[in-house]
Amino acid sequence: MLYFAQEAPRTTGASRRNQPLTMSPRARRTAFSLVLFFTACGLAGMVVSQRVGAQSAGDESQFRDSLKSFTSVYNLVAENYAEPLNADMPDKTIYDGAIPGMLHTLDPHSSFYDPKAYAKMREDQHGKYYGVGMTIQPQFIAGTQKIVVVFPYEGTPSYKAGIHPGDIIISVDGKSTDNMNSEQVANLLKGPKGTHVSLSVAREGSAAPLTFDLVRDEIPHPSVDLSYEIRPGIGYIHITQFQETTGREVSDAVNAFGNLKGLLIDLRGNPGGVLVEAVAVCDKFLRRGQVIVSQRGRAFPEQVYRATHGDGRQDFPIVVLVSHSTASAAEIVSGALQDHDRALIVGETTFGKGLVQSVYPLSDDTGLALTTYHYYTPSGRLIQRNYNGVSLYDYYYNHDQPQDLKNREVKQTDSGRTVYGGGGITPDVKIDPPKSNHFQDVLAAHYVFFNFSKHYLVNHSITKDFQVDDKVLADFKQFLTAQQVAYTDQDIAGVLDWVKANIKAELFTSAFGEQQGMRVRANWDPMINKALEYMPQAASLEETALRDAAARQAAKNSGPQAE
Repeated sequence: MLYFAQEAPRTTGASRRNQPLTMSPRARRTAFSLVLFFTACGLAGMVVSQRVGAQSAGDESQFRDSLKSFTSVYNLVAENYAEPLNADMPDKTIYDGAIPGMLHTLDPHSSFYDPKAYAKMREDQHGKYYGVGMTIQPQFIAGTQKIVVVFPYEGTPSYKAGIHPGDIIISVDGKSTDNMNSEQVANLLKGPKGTHVSLSVAREGSAAPLTFDLVRDEIPHPSVDLSYEIRPGIGYIHITQFQETTGREVSDAVNAFGNLKGLLIDLRGNPGGVLVEAVAVCDKFLRRGQVIVSQRGRAFPEQVYRATHGDGRQDFPIVVLVSHSTASAAEIVSGALQDHDRALIVGETTFGKGLVQSVYPLSDDTGLALTTYHYYTPSGRLIQRNYNGVSLYDYYYNHDQPQDLKNREVKQTDSGRTVYGGGGITPDVKIDPPKSNHFQDVLAAHYVFFNFSKHYLVNHSITKDFQVDDKVLADFKQFLTAQQVAYTDQDIAGVLDWVKANIKAELFTSAFGEQQGMRVRANWDPMINKALEYMPQAASLEETALRDAAARQAAKNSGPQAE
């Protein structure tokens, strides 16, 4: 623990010699921010040293000198900057400047959580919060930004009360939402379980605003947001992230399918999350004792995670669909199933995050995520992308440059297939995502399908056998004209399947709930449909893996026996 003595503030005017020694709120805030900074520096700079050996006296002296220099610079800025510093300047200097700047010199993933970010991180890990259960977004309507309900989560207070997609939130507990952003409105809707919140909304087709009295409840936020039989005997699971419930959610979903003939696991856009939950997911599909992942760090002994339960001899082919934004824990799953020939990986090369962060709680509900390990797939691959000399923007967003496989680490799967380290998980089969044209971008920018669905349902009702026919398309074209969205018949004809899928998905979301809308999109999705075509190859891979495992076991059993 680091302690420091703050220099007494300078005074002007009357002497304070006989006044009690007190610290102003602003000074206390500044002091706390500096203590927090020094604490973070101590963790980032010394936690490793405490594990592997004491720092030298020179290192400690240099560390103290660096902190003293920072304090001197901060004091000079506070006293001499051209404009007075506002009250939250200490927090901004530390939270948004000093600590992130320090951590970014280490690697792109060591990060600091201010109180708001730390609370959100913990909420994501737990997979639940207390509120009313809806997704909202800002949308410009008649030139003014409004907060609009995208959809209520099924079974939540907002869903049960009859909140609809497209409802415009006018006020919360009598407080107007004008000039508020989505986060501010969401914070008003959240609160302790069992408390009431009054919501006033404007709805198309209703002459007057509608008022709802909602009782806040625990809102589960499952990581498996879609799970259903997408083809006869073929299960589909979409995992959004890895949180404290993911292993159980995946196990429940797989068990609910019954006798599977194949499984498609969709990890596109999955940013990762809790490592032990990625291990739990792999444990569902691998044989007992197989290595899932190992992690190695300078300050800690190597730790190897193995399948402890095993798949229970559930032998069915698996295809895993990945994208450029599949990262971290999602790459652990992809790499483990690929290395053991348990799944065929299809899609795009993944993000390439092979660093593990340990989260250290700090004072005032803040936290430090510090890289403490590298993780390795069962074949020994470190899949971390190079970040030396690369800007943070390019590191996170520039994934389209081709990679030279000749310069990447080469490993082998259990059956001898070649796989590559350094730069993400390279899929066994490349599937490119569909690219949008200008017309599609315009429709998306104008929220056309979302707005058409609430307009259409004012005067129409639909059933689950609904199809987008010529009459519906005619209504859609009239809506585009009314919204002053330019189009030609050729524009629509060129992407007709996409247009029909989006119309149907938004209508099903509004009429039947989020799950039904997601199913419509998944049934249309070109990458999903292409991935399903490779299920026979996955079956062949699974057969080879089982045959090789049986051969290895037979060889082991026939080896020399002690007498």
